Amino acid sequence: MKIAAALMAILACVPAWAQDAQRGKALYDTHCVACHYERIHKRDPSRSLVRTVTQLRLEVAQRAANTGQRFTIVDLDDLAEYLNRTHYRLEK
Repeated sequence: MKIAAALMAILACVPAWAQDAQRGKALYDTHCVACHYERIHKRDPSRSLVRTVTQLRLEVAQRAANTGQRFTIVDLDDLAEYLNRTHYRLEK
């Protein structure tokens, strides 16, 4: 759990650069869609606790850490970019 906390702290401090949404989709389809089917992201946006891109990045990192999946920071940024472009549409 210490690793997850450290990763979340890093993600909160480091700005995301050059995220690749297509790569994020491939990662999502490979590692996430089994539990987080697309419909889960299409719920009423007003009920979401995620309001900023930083919060989205932290949420992705936390969910990944909970599964034990080992993603790099670039992987997490790409996943967050994919989710933001396709579902959340938060301003950067």
